Amino acid sequence: MLSEVLLVSAPGKVILHGEHAVVHGKVALAVALNLRTFLQLKPHSNGKVGLHLPNIGVKRVWDVARLQLLDTSFLGQGDVTAPTPEQVEKLKEVACFPEDCAVTERLAVLAFLYLYLSICRRQRALPSLDIAVWSELPTGAGLGSSAAYSVCLAAALLTACEEIPNPLKDGDDISRWTEQDLELINKWAFQGERVIHGNPSGVDNAVSTWGGALRYQQGKFLPLKRPPALQILLTNTKVPRSTKALVAGVRTRLIKFPEIVAPVLTSIDAISLECERVLGEMAAAPAPEQYLVLEELIDMNQHHLNALGVGHASLDQLCQVTMAHGLHSKLTGAGGGGCGITLLKPGFDCCCLWPCPRLQCGFSTCPHPESTS
Repeated sequence: MLSEVLLVSAPGKVILHGEHAVVHGKVALAVALNLRTFLQLKPHSNGKVGLHLPNIGVKRVWDVARLQLLDTSFLGQGDVTAPTPEQVEKLKEVACFPEDCAVTERLAVLAFLYLYLSICRRQRALPSLDIAVWSELPTGAGLGSSAAYSVCLAAALLTACEEIPNPLKDGDDISRWTEQDLELINKWAFQGERVIHGNPSGVDNAVSTWGGALRYQQGKFLPLKRPPALQILLTNTKVPRSTKALVAGVRTRLIKFPEIVAPVLTSIDAISLECERVLGEMAAAPAPEQYLVLEELIDMNQHHLNALGVGHASLDQLCQVTMAHGLHSKLTGAGGGGCGITLLKPGFDCCCLWPCPRLQCGFSTCPHPESTS
């Protein structure tokens, strides 16, 4: 069992193209943000396990002895098992939520308990520890905050229980796990995402685990080589929404109108593939006309996402405001509010849209709270 304090972090993400279609086996293009979630794990011997999430006001403590007495056979016997609705219901009994407990708190606690009990039950005794998680990412805004949370939990718990080695060597301030260890972290993080979202695609936790820019499809990802340095403005509408409900809504619409919705998903897939092709061209030989293609793809994808029922008036407003300045925007993530992305032409000053003290470049964002539509 790990004896020293462990600090880990994982990035959020932006999906360029492929939202919702990726859940149905299509291609998604996603990039990591330079906004991160941080976790500190402190092992101790006081017989308690604590979870502190200051961003959402959560502070919970459980007796390790009580958890040790639980029959955890309901979690399954595989190394990495997918949570079932029955398992989640049993975890709710363990959590003992008050009636007025917010949904965000419930899901965060359930994901923690699932990963803690599943990963640590192979130990002779469940470890006594405190975990604190804080984030630069807004919750429920489509930036992969839950995935970064699940990745941090999986990485910390696997390391604490010595399922994977601590990558830090003497004198190191920062390090990274091996590819094999990252694969295990990603598998467990995906299960945490399943507890929170029900039927996630897996793209969020993959980007949060490996970082960079990648092409994702049906559990397999391919890093994009030498992606061009685009400037992307990120706007938080601050409209809350449920990823689980939005994903379920698209599935319901697909079942109800298969001959209408299936072609929309196929078209979104084609948009992702065309964007990937153009980005490859831009990396090799950038040209101004390539931005025109990227802008068209953004507009078409936004219309498709509206057709799937995941748009929102706040996102329409974002598209209208930016279009008035000759810019093109779309939602990113589950939609229904949350965040939108706007492609900025080289040299464009986003301050003419709304106050923004700085613009981070590359595949990057403008994370300031005043940058809202």
